[in-house]
Amino acid sequence: MLDAFTPHGKHLVAGEWVASDKTFSSDPAHGPAHEYCVGTPELVDRAVKAAEEAFTTYGYSSRKDRAAFLNAIADEIEARAEAITEIGTQETGLPEARLQGERGRTTGQLRLFAEHILKGDYLDRRHDAALPDRAPAPRPDLKMMQRPIGPVAVFGASNFPLAFSTAGGDTAAALAAGCPVVVKGHSAHPGTGEIVAEAIAAAIVSCDMPKGVFSLIQGGKRDVGQALVQHPLIKAVGFTGSLGGGRALFDLCAQRPEPIPFFGELGSVNPMFLLPEAAKARGAELGAAWAGSLTMGAGQFCTNPGIAVVQSGPEGDAFVQAAAEALKEVSGQVMLTPGIADAYRSGKAQIEDKGSVTPIVVTESDGRSACPNLYETDAQSYLADAELSEEVFGPLGLVVRVANAAEMPGLAAGFEGQLTATLHMDKGDTALAQKLAPVLERKAGRVLVNGFPTGVEVADSMVHGGPYPASTNFGATSVGTLSIRRFLRPVCYQNMPDELMPGDWS
Repeated sequence: MLDAFTPHGKHLVAGEWVASDKTFSSDPAHGPAHEYCVGTPELVDRAVKAAEEAFTTYGYSSRKDRAAFLNAIADEIEARAEAITEIGTQETGLPEARLQGERGRTTGQLRLFAEHILKGDYLDRRHDAALPDRAPAPRPDLKMMQRPIGPVAVFGASNFPLAFSTAGGDTAAALAAGCPVVVKGHSAHPGTGEIVAEAIAAAIVSCDMPKGVFSLIQGGKRDVGQALVQHPLIKAVGFTGSLGGGRALFDLCAQRPEPIPFFGELGSVNPMFLLPEAAKARGAELGAAWAGSLTMGAGQFCTNPGIAVVQSGPEGDAFVQAAAEALKEVSGQVMLTPGIADAYRSGKAQIEDKGSVTPIVVTESDGRSACPNLYETDAQSYLADAELSEEVFGPLGLVVRVANAAEMPGLAAGFEGQLTATLHMDKGDTALAQKLAPVLERKAGRVLVNGFPTGVEVADSMVHGGPYPASTNFGATSVGTLSIRRFLRPVCYQNMPDELMPGDWS
């Protein structure tokens, strides 16, 4: 067990820890700051070329070897458990329990993908045997299977230093598929990225994998991200972050001489619909529970339920009052970065500038701390002002009132694409829910009933994605075993002898 860790601040490029001329200082919530080397386009080029070279062997490695590699990465991460928690909490301000849970999720994802590829179902192998005597024309022998696409770029997320970053879901899925990975680490938690990269490097050595199968480039400005997504050897990009940053990278991918898929998870307000019978039976209970979900982790979850749709009247009033009372009891929480805290205050100010918005709970947040806020508007005002539908990343809630339940389907149709949408309902709400469910299915990647979307289960059935702007590819998910398909493509082999087929065919 590694108990002490002092960052060296270098990049990992094809098995070597490499320094660069310029450095930046980390900005931890507490504890010491450290210096880290700044990435460059030249380092990106070196890492991507090494990834392409590694693909010539790793892309044709056995599922057994790749599964062993994924499990070895998980083992190496666990061997650094305490050190990861220590620097992770320092850099992000997240509590130890959250980092420990996220570490378990990260290693769990790696082991889940190891198990998944050993089963082989993801390959979708198909065979149409030759029909030489078929009239009027014979049919050739046709085999089809999924194959890895090549080197993949992954951008670390600010809000998940482990599960969506260096060895997170995108990296795990790509490595499982047979694709080398180049990660651009997030500057919010470079030390956490470095120690996880050390774990991957150790697994590369112990499993005798090609050294270019993984690289980590720290820091850097737009030129580094641009160099990565526009490198001609990169075949896909995984991204979790802001709508503005993700859309800029998406456009760069589309503008390449060879456009490539950009799998970006961008933004979502995750609306909840409180149906009349549920509001009557347990409106106050749901209001208090919403406050808990809204403020969990200072509201820094992509599935944070920022919008609650409730009917005007006493039942809706009880829901709002209970939420307000619960929010007033929540003290300020440390946000992941000063920049995120600034953005939260800016989003709050934008909401408050709206004449159509009524303040319910208003607080002031200073420095890196965020206190919860709650506002209310009506359905017509919400639909008429696109800015009200913009995500405010943090513990801010907006109640949207409808005059009656019949307005809910029309309001639902006016929402943009979402990661999640939720129905709170009782048996008497079934007829209304039957009208809402088809609308919400078109709007979100995950539709919940009587729950809260914070917390994304890593499982075969999970979908974490949705229509734009929730994500840039609504046919994909960034969580769960289905996410491996982002980094595969179908290849048909006609009259191909078994001796020439990839090893995964058998």
